[in-house]
Amino acid sequence: MRRSLITFTCTVTAFLLFCTATAQRRVVRTQSPVQEVQNEERGLKRTVAIARFSNETQYAKGIFYDKDNDPMGKQAVDILSTRLAATNKFILLERQDLDKIWEELNINGGEQFQTVGADYLIIGSITEFGRKNVGDVRAFSRSKTQIVQAGVSVRLVDVSTGQIIYSEEAKGEAETTNKSVMGLGQQTDFDATLSDRAISAAISKLVENIINNCMDRPWKSYFLSVDQDAIIISGGKSQGLNAGVVLEVIEKGKSVKNPQTGMMMELPGKFVGTVVVDYTGGDNPQNEYSLVTYSGQEIDWNNLNNYFIREIK
Repeated sequence: MRRSLITFTCTVTAFLLFCTATAQRRVVRTQSPVQEVQNEERGLKRTVAIARFSNETQYAKGIFYDKDNDPMGKQAVDILSTRLAATNKFILLERQDLDKIWEELNINGGEQFQTVGADYLIIGSITEFGRKNVGDVRAFSRSKTQIVQAGVSVRLVDVSTGQIIYSEEAKGEAETTNKSVMGLGQQTDFDATLSDRAISAAISKLVENIINNCMDRPWKSYFLSVDQDAIIISGGKSQGLNAGVVLEVIEKGKSVKNPQTGMMMELPGKFVGTVVVDYTGGDNPQNEYSLVTYSGQEIDWNNLNNYFIREIK
């Protein structure tokens, strides 16, 4: 009788444990910064291009690996693009094939000037990626946990100067756990979605700093054409320009070579006047323009590359 009672008790206990043993999944995430930024009105939209996002790890690099079609790199681009687009603060351009900053610049007589293109380039890479399994065996139960860790590095480049204005690396982790009791329960299978979630968790840690570094710098525009009928500048409705918006005109500072770094740098410019937007036209970010009225000091209209227009902070 006692042996039967013990057997019955063990059976009931195992059944209850089995009923409560469920597959557990946990993804380590930071609080998404996108939702917080969405509620803030921080001025005109910046134009951003993701130049490339490479996979610098050895993961999934077999004999038929093609670096131009790396799935992890494309996955990271999609995740970052989605995060930035959700803020409604940027116009995103397709630049995945660009790997050099100079492809956003035109060279004219040894002097560089900004064309109508991206204000900032994002260059990123997956620097770390790995999987591991952790098991836990007890008297009546066992569990197996899959863990994926990813490291992501990004650099933010100001196209007008070619300088890196922000660089950071972050790591993300995702895991899933399965338990079984006395051989009963869900078995652990390979979970491919953990890769996506680990990379997403790492990128989420960087998004807020990317946004802040872009938005803390004044929005810029440039003269496109000036004649007796109209003054036309780049940028339009999709970037937040509307009739009545007032912008300031800056004469560029002198370009000098910094002996400490060996790089050319532009000295601070000089305020010369303001423009008021009268009309906006164009149907996409690449061809939008605005007609403006200028007031202020006399400008050398034959050398429009000596000036730029920026948002008044």
